[in-house]
Amino acid sequence: MSYSLNTIILEPLSKKKPKSAVILCHGYGGDGKDISILANYWRAHLPDTIFICPDGPEQCTASSSGFQWFDLIDQAPDQVLSKSLIAENKLNQLIDEVKDKNNLSANQIIIGGFSQGCMISLQTGIKRKDKINSIIGYSGRIIDIEHLGKNIISKPNIILMHGDIDQVVSVNSLLEAKDFFTKNNYKIESKIFKNCEHRIPTEGSSLGLQFIKKQFNS
Repeated sequence: MSYSLNTIILEPLSKKKPKSAVILCHGYGGDGKDISILANYWRAHLPDTIFICPDGPEQCTASSSGFQWFDLIDQAPDQVLSKSLIAENKLNQLIDEVKDKNNLSANQIIIGGFSQGCMISLQTGIKRKDKINSIIGYSGRIIDIEHLGKNIISKPNIILMHGDIDQVVSVNSLLEAKDFFTKNNYKIESKIFKNCEHRIPTEGSSLGLQFIKKQFNS
């Protein structure tokens, strides 16, 4: 089975038809293999779920060995938004492919990611007409609050997690996002990890798994 983006595919361990799907998006300069480490941990506890871990659509401008969802180097906010809209279309296409190829409804799909992968997941998930189940975000932010505020279409459940000493994406980004989603009547959960930098701690992996199981069983 192939998709429009180069993708690590982890089929259900039950070897049965998938009952759900989780799409995980890597951070800036990473790739699908990086984020599939998280998927492999969750997979053992979700035997009927297919995990999709795509490479970003572009070669990373800062690292020839990695990928990006959109360029972040020396870009003005309007340029970042413009390029993120292209990536949003790519991720939307992938979501539709995962849904159609596996005979799933959008409500059986959770998307999420780390850092830039979190950013594109939030923007894409909120603007979809075909509402996905939920969004999981680690160490990310809203790309453009004004744009997102004007383009809210659906309201999937959301969990956001962040390290309190993150020097790459400030923890204030989580607080700003939580405020935005709360004001717009989203069901949102959040967790700030103490003494944690720009990474996903073990506690974050466990909380993400708990969230997924709760959403798919609700």
